[in-house]
Amino acid sequence: MARRTLSGVTALAAAALVMNPITAHASPPGTKDVTAVLFEWSYASVARECGTTLGPAGYGYVQVSPPAEHIQGSQWWTSYQPVSYKIAGRLGNRAAFQNMVNSCHAAGVKVVADTVINHMSAGSGTGTGGSSYTKYNYPGLYSSPDFDDCTAQVSNYQDRFNVQHCELVGLADLDTGEPYVRQTIAAYMNDLLSLGVDGFRIDAAKHIDTADLANIKSRLTNPSVYWKQEVIYGAGEAVQPTEYTANGDVQEFRYAYDLKRVFNTEKLAYLNNFGEPWGYLGSSQAGVFVDNHDTERNGSTLNYKSGATYTLANVFMLAWPYGAPDINSGYEWSDADAGPPNGGTVNACWQDGWKCQHAWPEIKSMVAFRNTTRGQAVTNWWDDGNNLIAFGRGSKGYVVINHEGTAANRSFQTSLPAGTYCDVQAGRTVTVNSTGWFTASVAPNTALAIYAGKSSC
Repeated sequence: MARRTLSGVTALAAAALVMNPITAHASPPGTKDVTAVLFEWSYASVARECGTTLGPAGYGYVQVSPPAEHIQGSQWWTSYQPVSYKIAGRLGNRAAFQNMVNSCHAAGVKVVADTVINHMSAGSGTGTGGSSYTKYNYPGLYSSPDFDDCTAQVSNYQDRFNVQHCELVGLADLDTGEPYVRQTIAAYMNDLLSLGVDGFRIDAAKHIDTADLANIKSRLTNPSVYWKQEVIYGAGEAVQPTEYTANGDVQEFRYAYDLKRVFNTEKLAYLNNFGEPWGYLGSSQAGVFVDNHDTERNGSTLNYKSGATYTLANVFMLAWPYGAPDINSGYEWSDADAGPPNGGTVNACWQDGWKCQHAWPEIKSMVAFRNTTRGQAVTNWWDDGNNLIAFGRGSKGYVVINHEGTAANRSFQTSLPAGTYCDVQAGRTVTVNSTGWFTASVAPNTALAIYAGKSSC
């Protein structure tokens, strides 16, 4: 969501509307379901990265930060306070955005736009594209009747009306139950579709009634377009993620929370049935991540400061067949509000504070592993009862994750055909014998991963 991610939704818990049936893509369509979330990267930088890294690595999607004019300021969350639907923000103009979409498509990468439709801004001034605005007046776009009547802040997550009609961290809450507001939001999204956007992340979806979102989606030129909705689970809350699955994917925050706990204080052996048996959404409806731009800052999940534990958690996510994974790729920060280095321009990875997690060799190499093992069940699970786990993905791949303090020297049973494979984690070859076994040493806090079709390093 905006500022302190609470996830969001606005709207009327209105009567069900009769509308055209929608076919929701329950995970990114296509054979490549990994999304690189290039948080606060300029569109020009994303365009280059699609060709140099994302496409060659096998990423199916790139998610870009909100393409809309927003309030001025250096903080990252200014991108989440739109003042118009023009593409005229810190990260680039309409031409830069169009060039990015074209460049990414040429590299075989689809584009997901982070889309802020729950709210507008919290103040007044002149936006990044020159538009004047006040909190409840955006000339030519919205005026005060287009906002919800509740002008208090969201404060009670046990009260559906409060969550979906009041103001998320003080941001002017759009009345998404109104036809004009729905039509205007749909026009914005249709404009992005006309530029070639392939999907949307719906920011703060929890604060919008699911029926309002369904109505908006029905107005799109492609009503079955892929989208994933930010609906943060809260036990006992009035609004639950399951309400939104008819519209498309829903981000499964419990997945990230539990990975932090298991990797930090419990046992990786517990992960042998990770996913739906833990009470999560169905795998085909869940968007998953180790961290995102909000959770890496609020401490609820692992983040790049977690070192090898963070890397291993991403390796596990990409190897494990639950949900559609996002790889968060941002920048170093000590001030949680700080905006992107160089205003979003990435001259090179690992310079100027850019972390480029999507390009870390241990993470990037697992994208092809995931693509190769797609549709294969988990097989040959083994663990030491603690923090050394290993499992296969049918006859297509096998991974070992050693989160112990000592090296693992042992043999592992796989369902892989006999042959020589490249361990893409360590850059060495591994030989699987005629009965599916191989022997290897896996250093502490590292992994091993082999998959069909990758025989040399």
